[in-house]
This record gives sequence, structure tokens and C-alpha cells, in this order.
Amino acid sequence: MDRKKQFAVLGLGRFGRNVALSLEQMGYDVLGVDRDENIVEELSETLTQVVSFDIREVKALERIGISKFDTVIIASTNLETSLMATMICKEKNVPEIIVKAIDERHAEMARKLGATAVVFAERDMARRVAAHLVSSNVVDYIDIGSDINILSLRVPKKFVGKNLIQANFRSDYNVNIIAITKGHETLVTPPPDYVFAPDDKIFVIGTPDALAIFDRDMTDF
Repeated sequence: MDRKKQFAVLGLGRFGRNVALSLEQMGYDVLGVDRDENIVEELSETLTQVVSFDIREVKALERIGISKFDTVIIASTNLETSLMATMICKEKNVPEIIVKAIDERHAEMARKLGATAVVFAERDMARRVAAHLVSSNVVDYIDIGSDINILSLRVPKKFVGKNLIQANFRSDYNVNIIAITKGHETLVTPPPDYVFAPDDKIFVIGTPDALAIFDRDMTDF
């Protein structure tokens, strides 16, 4: 049996807490760290392990064995604290370091100090909410960086009964279908002769501008 990945979440504000609790619910062991002892006490019955200390302290991170974790999520809202923790995790050879960025400047510095991924929680959530508000089809909107996003939506009625060749998404909208969920089955890189069914959910990849045009034209009125 494969070993379960080990996660540590440094900073248990709203974002960090939700990440930690979600990982716990998925069956993973999670170490949570926060300076606020009240937060630590509140989560002591929920997380596998939760401790209180300043994540800028090298020796404190060494004591919890930060180098043994597969993934560390740094969710501090303090710029200095976040960058210090990123640097320490890099020095301790943590394989995956995910940093919640305050802004683009923070993201750039975090990457230079060793972050393997950066997330903008508020911005990404805002885009998801906006996508839901303006479209009756959108299920989710995922920002994967480098000006490339993924839109997940229910297949529009006008494409039900047509195959991927007939739909012609790439030529008409400059987007690609990378997966289709049909009931409990997911088809990755579906074949061109796949025929859309009414309950299908499609995953479309493209630039934000291309996806915006695609979604606008896909909206069922």
C-alpha cells in the first residue's frame, strides 16, 4: 500500500483552516501551525496535530520535522512571515511548497525563494463567483496560471447529440475539450467521435479571453 502524503499548513486563518480541514476530510493526516493559541485550541479536536509557534523560527520548524512533509501550504497573511517560512521550507528540501499570495509582488518573491506553486485565494474565488453569476452553465472556473484557465460546465443543449468534430470548439473558439464527465466516469482526452449526452460535464482549457467568449456563446437562454 502506498504511503499517504503528509501535509503541513502554516497559518490557520480562513484559507489555511479550510485547506487543512478539507485535507482531513479526505482522509489525510495534517499538521496545522498558528501563532494564535486560541485558534490552535479550537482546532485541536479536528486536525490530526495542531501546534502554536512563530513559523519564522527555524528551530521550531525543525522540531516538527518540516522536511518530512511532502507538501507544505504557507497561508500566512503577513508578507515577511510568509517569505521567511518559504525560504526555510526550501532550505529544508520540502518537495512541494504552496504559498497563498497577497499580491503579484508577494507571488514573485515567493517563487524566487522556492515556492513551487502560488495561489490567490480571494482572486480565484471572485472569478468563480463571477462565472457562476453570469452563466447558467458554469460549474467551476480554475486558474492554473500562465494565462491559461480551465472552465467546467454542463454541455450546452445545442451540442447534445453532436460529436466533438461537429462541435468544432478549437476552430470556432480557440479552446480545447480536455475531459468529459459522464455520470461517474471521466473521459480524459475524449475521442473526436464522442457524442455529447444531456447530462455531460465538459472541461475546457484556454486563455481567459477565449473562455469568456466561449462561455458567452454557450449560455442557454
